Amino acid sequence: MPEDLLTIGRFALLCRLSVKRLRHYADLGLLPPDRVDAATGYRYYASDRVPDALTIALLRDLDVPLPAIAAVLAAAGDERARLLGAARDRVAARIERDRARLAVLDRLAEGRTPAYEVALADVPALRLTAVRARYSAADLGKGVGECVAALFAALAGGPWTAPLHGVFPLDLAEPAAVAVGVRADRDPPGTVPLALPAATVVRTLHRGPYTEIPLAYHALLAWAGERGLAAHGHAREEYLVGPDEAEPADLLTRVALPVGPRPKTPADEITTDLEKR
Repeated sequence: MPEDLLTIGRFALLCRLSVKRLRHYADLGLLPPDRVDAATGYRYYASDRVPDALTIALLRDLDVPLPAIAAVLAAAGDERARLLGAARDRVAARIERDRARLAVLDRLAEGRTPAYEVALADVPALRLTAVRARYSAADLGKGVGECVAALFAALAGGPWTAPLHGVFPLDLAEPAAVAVGVRADRDPPGTVPLALPAATVVRTLHRGPYTEIPLAYHALLAWAGERGLAAHGHAREEYLVGPDEAEPADLLTRVALPVGPRPKTPADEITTDLEKR
C-alpha cells in the first residue's frame, strides 16, 4: 500500500466518521476510495480527502440534496462559495418554514386559534387569466410568489379586476399543480385561461400571515365534516388585502372549499387539466 494512502479505518478516525458512513458515501458516488485492493476488497483513502469527507458530512446533516453536494465538491474558489451560499439560503428558508409551522402548532396546542366564521355559499362560475406551475409542498409559498410575479409581468400593467385568486389541489401531492389568476379581458403570452365552475363552497375569512392559512383550512374541513359534507375539486383563495397593502398581521384572505357530492363535470376536467401540467 502506498505510504500516502490510509486504510478506511484510519481515514474514518481522522474524519470522525464511521466506516459504515464512509462506505455509504462511496456507494452514492460522493466519496469513492482512492484505491480498492483487488484481492481483499480493502478500501484506501488519501489523507487530503479529509476536507471533502467533512464537507459531505456537514452538508448531509443539513439535508442538502446529494446533487448539490456533488456540485460543491466538483467546484472550487468563487464557484464553490456561490454553491455553498445557495445551500445556506435553502437551509435558511427551511428554518423559516419550520418556525411558521411551530407557530401554528403552538396556537393549536394553546387553543389560540382564530374564531373563524364559516358559512356555505353558492359562487358563480369564474374565468381567470392565469399562470400555472408545479411546486413541492415545501416550496409552495415561494412558488405562488413566482407565479404572481410572472402573471403581472405578462399582463404588463394591462387592466384586470381584483382580487387576485389562487387555486390549489386539496391533496398537495409532489409536486402540486397550482394556479394564480385574475379576471382580465385578454390572455397574453405566458398566461392561460382557467375556468372555475359554479359551486357550493364552505368558506371563511382569514386575517393574518399566509403561513397561518392552514388554520383556516382546519376550520373549514372540521365544519364541513361535522355536517357530513365532503370537500372536492380545488381549494380557492382570494387575496383581498395583500402584502403591498398591509402588514402580515392584517392580510385578508378568503378561503373556500367546494363541498358536496363529487361532480363528474366540469370540475374533474379542471383537476385533470391542472394535474397534467
